[in-house]
Order: sequence, then C-alpha cells, then structure tokens
Amino acid sequence: MDFTLDAEQKEIRDWVRTFVRKEIVPLEPEVLRRERAGQPGLPKDELKALQDKAKQAGFFGVLTPQEYGGMGLGAMMTALIEAELGRSFVPFRFGGYADNILFHGNEEQKQRYLLPTISGERVSCFAITEPGAGSDAKAIRTSAVKDGDEWVISGEKTFITQGNEADFVMVFAVTDKEKGADGGVTCFLVDRDMGWKSEPIPTMGQWGPASLVFDNVRVPEENVLGEVGKGFHLAMQWIGQGRYLLPARALGSVERLVEMAIEQAKNRVTFGQPIAEYQAIQWMIADSAVEIEALRWLVLHAAWLVDQKQDSRQAQSIAKLYGGIKANEIVDRVLQIHGGMGYTRELPIERWYRELRLLRIYEGTDEIQRRTIARNLLKGHANIRGTLG
Repeated sequence: MDFTLDAEQKEIRDWVRTFVRKEIVPLEPEVLRRERAGQPGLPKDELKALQDKAKQAGFFGVLTPQEYGGMGLGAMMTALIEAELGRSFVPFRFGGYADNILFHGNEEQKQRYLLPTISGERVSCFAITEPGAGSDAKAIRTSAVKDGDEWVISGEKTFITQGNEADFVMVFAVTDKEKGADGGVTCFLVDRDMGWKSEPIPTMGQWGPASLVFDNVRVPEENVLGEVGKGFHLAMQWIGQGRYLLPARALGSVERLVEMAIEQAKNRVTFGQPIAEYQAIQWMIADSAVEIEALRWLVLHAAWLVDQKQDSRQAQSIAKLYGGIKANEIVDRVLQIHGGMGYTRELPIERWYRELRLLRIYEGTDEIQRRTIARNLLKGHANIRGTLG
C-alpha cells in the first residue's frame, strides 16, 4: 500500500488546488452575501461558466469513463480532488457527471438520459427516501402498478437532492408487495413533464432538498431502468458508490478551518498575549491535527481499496462515520477559538458548522454506519485486524 503520488497525479492535484485558490475562493464573500440575502450562493449560469472554464483545461467528468468523454480517474485521485474542492464552501463541482446507475440503461436510455446528463443538458435526481423510509430503505411504500404497456406510480419521496432542479428522476417503487426489496422493487426513469411535482424543504444549511409527489403518474414500459424487480440492487449500488468522497470533501474543509484557527490564535491577543500561548487553545489545535491526519489515512485507504477492486464497504463506512463525527468536533473548536466572531455570519465558520452537520445524516447516518461496521465484524465479513489481516 503506497500513497505516494506519481508525477501525473501531482499535476492533477496541483491544477485543482490552483483552480480552487484562483477561481473559487475569491467568490466566497459574494456567495456569503447572497446566502445572507436568501439567494442562491452560486447561480446556475456562474456555476456553468466555472465548469466550462475547467472543461477548456481538460477537466471534465472526473469519474466518468473516457468512452463517454470523461477523465475516468481512479478513486484515490478523485478523493484528493474532493479534498481540494472541500477547502471552499462554494458549492462547486466539475461538470460531466452522471449517477452511476444510469450506465445500466439500454442504448436508447443512454441517448435520452445518460449522455445529456453528462453534457449538462439534463439534470437528474435519485429518489428512494420516503417520510417513513429513510435509513430503512426496504420500507418504501411508493407503488407502481402495471396498466397495459404503462406503469402507474403513486407515492411521496422526501429529502431528494436536486429534486427541485431535476427534469427527470430515478424513482424506486414497489412493483410486487409480496417480494418487497427481494425482487419486488423497480427503478423508473420519469421525466418531470410526465406529471410528478416537487416542493422545496427548508433546512438549517444550504442543502436544498425537495419532496416529490407522484399522483398516478403514468410511465411507459421502456422507462424501466434495468430489470423489473431488480431496482433495490441498483439503489444499493447508488448509495454505496462513493461514501469515501463525503469525508474526503470534509477533510479539505477541516484543513482550511484549522488553518483559520491557527491564524486567529496567533493574532488574537487577550490579557497581553496571543491566545496561541494558552494550553487550552494549543490542545484544540493539536487534537484537530491528529484527527485530520487520521481521517486523511482512512479516506485514502478506502479509496485505495476501491481502486484495487477489493471489498471497500467496511473501510468506507469507517471513513464516513469518523469523518462526520470529527469534522463536527473540529468545526466546533474552530468556532470556539474565534469566539463571538465565529458565531456571526460575517465569517464562513457558522456556515461550515451547518453544512458539516449534514455529513452525519445523509448517505447513511452515524447509526447506520455503526450498524454496518459492527455487523460486518460480528458476521465475519470483516477482520478487526483490517487490511493487514
């Protein structure tokens, strides 16, 4: 296991680092101003302009296979890129991305949904979570009933990322109640103009999820993604596609936050000396540094396993759990070091505080990660000695 970057990897990382420093970080004051005014921090046209600028430099579709016009980078390189992007709270991501399960579409579906999504012409969303089925995905109640050569979908989905912006949804519905998740759930590609509606859900952070309502929405048979009854497997494939990327982005955020804390500690003077001289502050910084280093290795290890095509589920759950908990502890310390100013909306710390809190909930809560980790060990699917065996 060697995490030393080769020349090409260093070049890619350094390009992203420069892009973030020159193109994204300077936008932060305006993004904060807009968000304080209740406006989108990074409007669609500005996001696209940034993505186009990156594309001109050859940066497009980080994880997208080269056959579809992407870069086809590996997991570890993608994790490093996410960490660099995480150093700013500006909601930017490179263009050329499509949900992994869209690649399971047939050729006609790829032309209608996959390729336009990669090019940025279409926007998708993934809908499995329901008011009564969050962590327990097997409890979904949205139904799809066959009527001739169409399916009629009824139900409600909630907390759907990009649900308000999407023009089509990958929605999961029960097509056989007796079988349920074991062969009775199907994934459908449903265009917005087929009749589903969305409503925004206000949250404490800048994440803008939506509730989706399907009221007897009729979907043609050719819009089944994959096979009838095989949707739950697709859903789990989507959910497990890259949990390591969430703590990777958080890694970049806490690195930047602790750099801010160090600067504050050096310059803030109380009782005649910089607060950096006080042991309480030093210990906050020291603990944060240790936790950041541990998180970095957990993320890289999970990504390395993905690249090696080994079972990475345990490592990804560990990285996600640790990253969510420690990122929240670190941002809390950084806010404390900044005192009253850290609590204001003049600085981005309170914004990061709200944003990082989400990491402990979405894509599998802390409790679900603990359940996964413990069950893998108890059932012998994982070894407490880890990779070294």
